[in-house]
Amino acid sequence: MPETREYRMEELAKEAGITVRTLRFYRERKLIPPPRREGRIAWYDDHHLARLRTIAALLERGHTLNGIADLAEAFESGRDVGQVLGIDQQPTDEEPVRLTPEGLADYFGDDATAENLTAAMDLGYLATDGEQIIHVSRRLLDVSAALVREGVPLAEVLASARKVRDHADALADLFVVLLRKHTQGPQGEAMERFRPLAKSVVEAELSMALDRRLRAEPER
Repeated sequence: MPETREYRMEELAKEAGITVRTLRFYRERKLIPPPRREGRIAWYDDHHLARLRTIAALLERGHTLNGIADLAEAFESGRDVGQVLGIDQQPTDEEPVRLTPEGLADYFGDDATAENLTAAMDLGYLATDGEQIIHVSRRLLDVSAALVREGVPLAEVLASARKVRDHADALADLFVVLLRKHTQGPQGEAMERFRPLAKSVVEAELSMALDRRLRAEPER
C-alpha cells in the first residue's frame, strides 16, 4: 500500500491549483480537516488534496461553499461501511457502488444536499469509506436517480423508501415464517431456494396492484 504523501501549505495549494489564501479560507470554514502539527509546521496529506479536488468539482457543478460545508459535515458524521454492511455480510442480490461526493452530485444534482445525504445515511443506503461514499445497492441508486429525473424530489423518494422498508420487512417476516414452518434442513440453504420465489410473488402482486390502481384512477 503506497505511503501517504505530506505537503506544506504552499505545496498543497499548488497541487490543488488554488492560492494559499483560498486554502486558509477553506480551513477556517472547516471544509478540510485540520493539518498534522509538527512544532510550528502544518503538514497536509493526500486526503486533504482529495478533499480540495472534491470542493473544486462540486463548485463546478454549482454547489455553494455553504452547501459543501454542510455536505462535508454530514459526510464526516455518517456511519462507515463496516457499520452498514457488517463484517460478516449475508449473501445478497444487491451490488454496492463506490462513489466520490462529486459522483453522487452527478446522480442527483441540486438534490444532493446535506439533508438528503443524512436521510440516506439514516436509511442505511449510504456509508462512508475514507474519502468515498458507498451506496449499498446499485439498483436502488439507479431507481432513485431515475425518479429524480422524472421530477420526484429526492427528499420524497427517501421518505417513501422508509414506508417501503416497513412493508418490505413485514413481507420478509411473512415469508420467513412460511420457510420455518414448512421446510427442513439448513435454513440458509432453504432461504436461497426460497428467495427468488418470494421475490417473484411480491413483484407479480405489486404489478397487479399498480394495474388495479391505474384502472381505478379517473383520466386527467
